[in-house]
Amino acid sequence: RFIGGALGTGLELNLLEGQPKVSLTDMVIKACALGLLKNPGVNAQLQGQGIRVFHRAHIGIAVALDEGLITPVLRDCDAKPLVQIAVEARDLAERARGGKLRVSELSGATFSISNLGMYDVEEFSAIINPPEGAILAVGSVLEKPVAEGGQLRVGRRMKMTISCDHRVMDGAMGARFLQDVKRLLEEPLRLLV
Repeated sequence: RFIGGALGTGLELNLLEGQPKVSLTDMVIKACALGLLKNPGVNAQLQGQGIRVFHRAHIGIAVALDEGLITPVLRDCDAKPLVQIAVEARDLAERARGGKLRVSELSGATFSISNLGMYDVEEFSAIINPPEGAILAVGSVLEKPVAEGGQLRVGRRMKMTISCDHRVMDGAMGARFLQDVKRLLEEPLRLLV
């Protein structure tokens, strides 16, 4: 059920004529933005001897280029509707691949997401982009046997792994954040509110 809910809603949204296409990554971005608002300790950075907590979700989106990885920043994801995130994330990635990003789009992330699912990577640990306090690694969506209510069926599952700078937050904070992101992806209509 975890990813099935998000995939179902995403596919339904993509059937609406005239609406921008919404990807699973777009839904993960929005779920993370909402999760960061609920768990501000994860939306934090180590700055000198102190910790700075952010109250807006500026999310870095890892984009693979031939020259290496680049992480442009999608700002204010907490305040944007899902379809706007879809349009802006796609534009950022395309301009990153074309070498057309502005300098201001390469810094200021409060949290980052790295999705290697399109490379058939089931699970990995992403390296934190300093000075951010955390990064989320997103793997492939895979069909798996799922036991639910005493019945066995085929379900879709996706693994997510959070890397946390323990100078900024502890593992329990990261775990609560992941729980909230998981719940949002299981009930993706909440991403549309």
